[in-house]
Amino acid sequence: MPSIASKRKLRSSATTPLPTTASPPTRKSPRRCTTATPNSVTTVVRKILTDENHIESCELESKSVRSRWNPKDGEQLRMVKEVLHLSTAPSTMVCREEEQNVVLGFCKGCVEHEKAGSLYICGCPGTGKSLSMEKVKVNLRNWAIEGGFSVPEVLSVNCTSMSNTTDIFTKILGLHKTLGKKDSGTPLKQLQNLYSHKSPTTNMILIVADELDYLITKDRAVLHDLFMLTTFPFSRCILIGVANAIDLADRFLPRLTALNCKPSVVTFRAYTKDQILRILEERLNELPYIVFQHQALELCARKVAAASGDMRNALSICRSAIEMLEAEIRDSACNLNTLEEKSSSEQNLPTAPDFVKKQEFDMVRIDHMALALSKTYRSPVVDTIQSLPHHQQIILCSSMKHFRGSKKDSNLGELYKSYAGICKSSLIPPAGIMEFSNMCRVLNDQGLIKLGQSRDDKLRRVTPKVDEGDITFALQGIRFFRNCLQ
Repeated sequence: MPSIASKRKLRSSATTPLPTTASPPTRKSPRRCTTATPNSVTTVVRKILTDENHIESCELESKSVRSRWNPKDGEQLRMVKEVLHLSTAPSTMVCREEEQNVVLGFCKGCVEHEKAGSLYICGCPGTGKSLSMEKVKVNLRNWAIEGGFSVPEVLSVNCTSMSNTTDIFTKILGLHKTLGKKDSGTPLKQLQNLYSHKSPTTNMILIVADELDYLITKDRAVLHDLFMLTTFPFSRCILIGVANAIDLADRFLPRLTALNCKPSVVTFRAYTKDQILRILEERLNELPYIVFQHQALELCARKVAAASGDMRNALSICRSAIEMLEAEIRDSACNLNTLEEKSSSEQNLPTAPDFVKKQEFDMVRIDHMALALSKTYRSPVVDTIQSLPHHQQIILCSSMKHFRGSKKDSNLGELYKSYAGICKSSLIPPAGIMEFSNMCRVLNDQGLIKLGQSRDDKLRRVTPKVDEGDITFALQGIRFFRNCLQ
């Protein structure tokens, strides 16, 4: 039978871990905020504005190894902008491993069997096509050296840089070191003759033609002849064409399809929200300090993925958000100097408030990102909303708040209650129901809301016609907008 001392020991050991595992309830709100759904942009904004201090503390806990940066330090600012610049190749390329493996496997098969072939890579701009090809070239060279194969010659050409479309045949011909007896024909004819007979040339040639659609001529001869080089019996060409058009091979190379020589196609799809967020984080992880709020990066990734999926836009918007932080720092310094001058000129006035002096600008916040996004994706709808009279803007705000969630439509009477509530919380006298109804008709005529038909104005159905994000970007600097988010 266990002794009383051993029982006490077991009881104490069972209870000691509890304080370390229990987490304070105040930590839960920011964690829910970081896992907000992609469609709840303004919900994220609202939670960030109200619980910003808790969120930043959570970020420091999860990334305690990295310190925050000092945007007033010119060297640190230069490093951040350089990491986010389009010309800076990331140390690791993520989210395109599957496409790279397909292209690399195709090239390995051609080198291993010394057989020519063609591949067409397509996808929207900014989806990592060119950067992936650079990675494939490096990996193919390393694989050939390790496997004891002859390292293929590589010709990378951007077709926009050529003054004449036929210059690409001259560049290919230049890679052949031992031509034997030189022909007097055109570079294309020389290549055709070379690939029609067995040649002492042993190395394969990898040709990566970026912006391939610039080779499209009126008779499509150049593009057709280029791909036909891979069909000759002794051809050494591995041709990879890169362009944006998905159906380029079908539209401009019909004869290749008839000859059963149509190139294989690899499609690079637009980046998703999660992929954009991961790529941004991979780039920023190369820095020894934290630059962005996680929610700011999420907002950028969500908006860019919804608009185009272009990674170049995401990088540009992040740099623009940093510029918004720089502008805020300059404005804050000017305001602080003004307050100190006033306090020194009038002895009975206190000095600048402590919260102004202690205000820190050490992170790009979600409001900086929202300003950068509105600057990039500024639309006629945003301009229209910003030019509306004050009360019509409040109506749009109330509709955004009223229809948030799964609710798709309502009536004027319910919308008026929401409108009056925002006016009351903002200390603005609300308009009467008749004037409110007339303002809704104006918004209906401008296509911002849709009104149904009814004999009683209060029972007319109301349906929103404007994206919630456009309203957020258009009105984020106005006083009553924060009340709309609460």
